[in-house]
Amino acid sequence: MRRDLAAAYRLVAHFGWDDLLATHLSARVPGKDCFLINPFGLMFEEVTASSLVKIDHNGEVLQDTPFTVNKAGFVIHSAVHAARPDANCVIHLHTRDGVAVSATAAGLLPLNQTAIIAGASIARHEFEGVAVNDAERERLAFDLGDCDMMLLSNHGTLTVGASVAEAFLNMYFLEWACSVQVRTLSMGLPLQSACPDVIERTQAEFGISRSPFATRYAVDLVWPALLRKLDRVNPGYRD
Repeated sequence: MRRDLAAAYRLVAHFGWDDLLATHLSARVPGKDCFLINPFGLMFEEVTASSLVKIDHNGEVLQDTPFTVNKAGFVIHSAVHAARPDANCVIHLHTRDGVAVSATAAGLLPLNQTAIIAGASIARHEFEGVAVNDAERERLAFDLGDCDMMLLSNHGTLTVGASVAEAFLNMYFLEWACSVQVRTLSMGLPLQSACPDVIERTQAEFGISRSPFATRYAVDLVWPALLRKLDRVNPGYRD
């Protein structure tokens, strides 16, 4: 779990999704009531398996470490891990396109195949300021419900998964859809809408989250390929 989470941090940096020291990825420690999160102060491309910090749901650090943990990261991630036993990994980003889409009333529109598929499991949480208030955790968890993707209004994107691989693939699709939406709307041309019946059927048949195919695609195909890529372009995450 440490290796996969460290790899995910470096892949976020590789894809240009990082925001200096802000945003976080977390992963539940198998069999324990605690989770791993990034050491506050390291760039994402610097994160290693051993540098990740283990904390409980009260924010208490459970290991010897020279690093601290960002309060805002704790609030968001502890809320999801506590409310969703199936969410073994939580990813939250502040990408430009993700924040742009989150700042629109319509949110993610069914403008392309990926957005249509992602739209089958996307929630929304209204902006309450910088996430340092423990009281927000209950509302955030309620808004997420059983969805695996969420737009944090005026703030960014969030995905969960049963594994790091699944959460990362969910985020890849969500961020891809947001970027294509920003490009599509920027052209100022009439939009070609898909038939509502086709949208409904596509979401039922190919919804990203929870389907056996999506799990196999993420865990058995995409994630090993991404680790091979990371070993070529930014090794050292396993340390």
